[in-house]
Amino acid sequence: MNFINDYYNYWIVVFLMMTGFYIVISANNLVKKIVGLNIFQTSVFMLYISMGKISGGTAPIVAEGVTQYSNPLPHVLILTAIVVGVATTAVGLSLIVRIKRAYGTVEENEFENKDDAI
Repeated sequence: MNFINDYYNYWIVVFLMMTGFYIVISANNLVKKIVGLNIFQTSVFMLYISMGKISGGTAPIVAEGVTQYSNPLPHVLILTAIVVGVATTAVGLSLIVRIKRAYGTVEENEFENKDDAI
């Protein structure tokens, strides 16, 4: 039981990662696929942030009596990844709007069938 309590954040990462992956491979709706990708992306963010935090570590500011520092690089990289993720989601949703206008549906199997009929 101690193993589960000590690594609960990694269990959450694995759960979110598998949930997002399942949504991506099982859903036919394109909006649901975008949501699944965002859930998967959130799990990766949590993984990097969990690895960057050291128990008992402080911000990397030199001070008397402080010997253990947390690495700020993973947090900075995740801030950049969040911005890129939001932009990518916006582009994906705009493409879905364009597909909806062109085909009248956002269900992947329905507009594939319409493409085959042409």
